[in-house]
Amino acid sequence: MDHSPEASLNLIQIFRSRVRQYGARRALLFRDPQAPRWRTIDWTAWGEAACHTALGLYSLGVRKGAVVGILSENRPEWTFADLGILSLGAASVPIYPTSSCQDILYILQNAEIEILFVSSSEQLQRIQPALKDHPDLRHVIVFEPEASENPAVLTLAGLIERGRRLGLNNDNLYDGFVDAVSASDLATLIYTSGTTGPPKGVMLTHGNFVQNYLGARERIRIGESDVALSFLPLSHVFERLAGYYFMAFSGAVIAYARNMQSVPEDILEVRPTVGAAVPRFYEKIHAKIMERVTAGPTTARLIFHWALRVGRRYRESSRPSIFSRIEFKLAECLVFKKIRASLGGKLRFFISGGAPLSAELGRFFYACGVLILEGYGLTETSPVISVNTPEQIRFGTVGQALSNVEVKIAEDGEILTRGPCVMAGYYRNPEATSACMKEGWFFTGDIGEFDRDGFLKITDRKKDLIITSGGKNISPQNIENLILADPLFSQAVILGDKRNYLVALIVPNKNELCREARTAGLPEMSWTSLLASPEVAGLMEKRLRQRTHDLAAYEQIKYFALLEREFTQEAGELTPTLKVKRKVVCEKHRDLIESLYQKGPGPKASG
Repeated sequence: MDHSPEASLNLIQIFRSRVRQYGARRALLFRDPQAPRWRTIDWTAWGEAACHTALGLYSLGVRKGAVVGILSENRPEWTFADLGILSLGAASVPIYPTSSCQDILYILQNAEIEILFVSSSEQLQRIQPALKDHPDLRHVIVFEPEASENPAVLTLAGLIERGRRLGLNNDNLYDGFVDAVSASDLATLIYTSGTTGPPKGVMLTHGNFVQNYLGARERIRIGESDVALSFLPLSHVFERLAGYYFMAFSGAVIAYARNMQSVPEDILEVRPTVGAAVPRFYEKIHAKIMERVTAGPTTARLIFHWALRVGRRYRESSRPSIFSRIEFKLAECLVFKKIRASLGGKLRFFISGGAPLSAELGRFFYACGVLILEGYGLTETSPVISVNTPEQIRFGTVGQALSNVEVKIAEDGEILTRGPCVMAGYYRNPEATSACMKEGWFFTGDIGEFDRDGFLKITDRKKDLIITSGGKNISPQNIENLILADPLFSQAVILGDKRNYLVALIVPNKNELCREARTAGLPEMSWTSLLASPEVAGLMEKRLRQRTHDLAAYEQIKYFALLEREFTQEAGELTPTLKVKRKVVCEKHRDLIESLYQKGPGPKASG
């Protein structure tokens, strides 16, 4: 247990102690949109921005207990807004920048938001329909400096200037606001994206975040020499804690990626030492590596797979032989250094969360010298419950619980947790709160088990378990992870609840499948025609069987269908954290799924 004096502080008090400690050291990096270079914000400037934002909000009538929204992509101004809000004892309400107008309106109304930060005039224009239906909104503050004729629309620069002027004549005003905030005060409302039903506002306090930071700090060491690339949305509690509070309070530099598409280029320029992401990010890196390998000459493919075998043997050996060390050095020079160079060349480790990471994927990267530390948590737990560490890592598990977190497994296999990191409840939703909180324990909805050394393994979501008509309980995520370890597959959804066998909806990796088709000598044809061809159906079935051949008979996929496009947030098929909304997918492809149960196998494709 961490008995640091910081345990009794609020988030802003810890932040301000770092401002005093680091002063002119760089704190944030961001890409200048007007010039191809990275710009720096030092700790002193960051602290001033937070202070003046807070005082500017105070001049607009924001007081302790208020809620203020933030609708923006990752950028330094996001943190200015958040820290300014928290300084007043108000709560920030992050909203995913990709949210639909309908979802934004729901959050604005449910949280009764009167002031909203928005990243740009384009974003402001996009959400106008939602704002018109929420007349209680008094002010919108735009990060970018476009002027507006609407007096209710302010710029962040203008707000900060208001705060600066207010502070000139009130030396101790800001200090008083910060010191009046207690650990039990609400810090944020985070609306869960949820795969079903309307989102619920998770109430997290200053103490929740501080305790989670302290617990995580015991397990994973971040220091002043570290640089973190931030690209997972700050609206996601995982990035909020791991990529923001944890990194900043540990003295690391935070660099903000321009967008998700620019991440490969940004990694090369920033050369991060640490980062946090969801498994989908690592799956895409793996797929690109394997695409390059399979597209290369035979000799290069043989060298790569030899190096991978060498790397696995070396990493798993406690006392490698002299010959093994020589082999490994050769594999390093020929293969592994190039892979790490594509990730900037300075990476110490990645942290993975938000969804299960395939053990095979973890071992693949570990063999290459890229360490991925898988952890586990939920929005409701601030979020970290458990995590692997560089010193204690076990692939296929989410590590051991933090020292200030209790975890137990219920009789039905559900993971329960309690401790200072568990939420205060769902905002204005006592029924939902009481449904998942009993005798101090939070019911996670996840199914898991401990190994003999206390490493936690997540086997499935309780509500996602497939129970066949024969009474067999099946974990679809386990099967999906097996399938997605093959670069030929981009996305997979396993179905079969209350049915007598399993079927799958498969989204192929377009580049990989087209390459396989050319290798097989198939003529040029449209994507739709390619997916409907018997040759592709045979190839996909063969690879599917190879990935699942060790599963029990009742876990085997009997029939499958190929989909032409990936599931997306825009189509409502993915949550902002990239989890598949199974109910939505099933509804959209209801007829196709039924055909798999009625007509049996054969090349089936659907847009």
